[in-house]
Amino acid sequence: MESTHLQRTRELDSIIPYTAMESSRMRCCMLLVVSLALLLPLGMAADSIGSYCSGSSYAGSSKAVANINSVLADLVASASSTGGYATSTAGKGNNSIIYGLAQCRGDVSASDCASCLADAAKQLPSTCSYSSDARIWYDYCFMRYENANFFGQADTDAGVILVNVQAMDNPKAFEKAVGKVMGKATAQASAAGSAGLGRDKEQYTPFVSIYGLAQCTRDLAPLTCAQCLSTALSRFGDYCGAQQGCQINYSSCRVRYEIYPFYFPLAGKGGGLATTDMTKNTKIVVRP
Repeated sequence: MESTHLQRTRELDSIIPYTAMESSRMRCCMLLVVSLALLLPLGMAADSIGSYCSGSSYAGSSKAVANINSVLADLVASASSTGGYATSTAGKGNNSIIYGLAQCRGDVSASDCASCLADAAKQLPSTCSYSSDARIWYDYCFMRYENANFFGQADTDAGVILVNVQAMDNPKAFEKAVGKVMGKATAQASAAGSAGLGRDKEQYTPFVSIYGLAQCTRDLAPLTCAQCLSTALSRFGDYCGAQQGCQINYSSCRVRYEIYPFYFPLAGKGGGLATTDMTKNTKIVVRP
């Protein structure tokens, strides 16, 4: 983009008799506009796909707010520099400790991960008004904090489910194909050494492929991860049916399938849709 603007500037200079100073100012202004255009998308906050807030508000307690802010800042710094996963605690005493966890989807880049985590840490306190239990989901990451220790426990009580509004023909055959894809993805995710991530692709028809992804938070042991994913998959029959895409996002695991490539590296020329098109999905927030 920058070289194109510079070329156009040179063409203008050859036609219009600018002075050297005027020409220099023109180039500087055009470079500034290009730089701002390139920087704007990076500064824009991404939209979350859902959130969950519970418990009492700590907004009136400066100590609790400080602890929450400390945990969130530590999660962003630690997870951004250690492979997209971190846990953190702050505070003293049984009733004032804040526990936090953040994790990026295992296929996203380090820069996308860091950007998502920064957005999550910024949005979570304002979205939940410093509730004692707060969680937020994005396409690329998940972040939560709570005033109770949840590390290592499978949590499928609260979540966000997105269901594509369009259905496939031949429902039984499609659901069977989805089950095959997701079975392989969940087996990968719950295997030792997998870092909790599994992906698979199956050719459904000559023109349609099914892409599946499964992930657990990295505080879970393989068996606990498998149990979380099994619970999530068991809900496909209740929510997903033969819809073209569906994702169930719990606090400890997530499962998703689409008929377009959505995980990285994106397949095919031009790739697919790296983020969820919320206009084509029905959102369901699951509460305990």
